[in-house]
Amino acid sequence: MDATRLPELVDRLLTTAHAARSGRAAHTLYGSADHRLRQTVIALVAGHGLTDHESPGESSLQVLRGHVTLSTKDAQWEGVDGDLLAIPPERHGLTAQQDSAVLLTVITG
Repeated sequence: MDATRLPELVDRLLTTAHAARSGRAAHTLYGSADHRLRQTVIALVAGHGLTDHESPGESSLQVLRGHVTLSTKDAQWEGVDGDLLAIPPERHGLTAQQDSAVLLTVITG
């Protein structure tokens, strides 16, 4: 069984995100074409995010570090360290209010 130290991974991804033009970096911890469950850590520099996109299906975000805003056309939710946000089954975006990292969990196919 593989184990990942999330605080260390978050530190590395935030360093990478600061060097990236997009202001983000990601690493998939678990999941492939052979699995229905996928877990990815996404690091975002303050002010950067993921533009509106379609919902991947059943999914959630756990805020590992920082402060993020998850938004749809009609609503928004704030998340800080330790919060778990259910991703709505509609178009949505994610913005980092400060340097942040989230764990995205998705059920695929």
